[in-house]
Amino acid sequence: QVQLVESGGGLVQAGGSLRLSCAASGRLFSSYGGMGWFRQAPGKEREFVAGISRGGITVYADSVKGRFTISRDNADNTMYLQMNNLKPEDTAVYYCAARSGATIRYTISEYDYWGQGTRVTASS
Repeated sequence: QVQLVESGGGLVQAGGSLRLSCAASGRLFSSYGGMGWFRQAPGKEREFVAGISRGGITVYADSVKGRFTISRDNADNTMYLQMNNLKPEDTAVYYCAARSGATIRYTISEYDYWGQGTRVTASS
């Protein structure tokens, strides 16, 4: 079965950086379509953070524009989220997701595969 595994979360001071990774097993990234990152903060609903299409088009939530960068490396079967200038409000569990369609989608119901999540804490 297709499986996504996140890594790279941790504790960082506000203003610091982290890079999250999402590795796929069971299927090559070249066979996936759109991919994305979602996050769920304590007491809040899961929300869209960033997405990337099969063709490399990227979109970001307004709250992370200019600070986060999403990328994918199909040769390595890995997707990344580079997070710079982290803020306390970025604290959440981050999930990677993938879908068969080539385009980016913004709701969790449009994705077929999910990782287990990795926790990010930005302290002040």
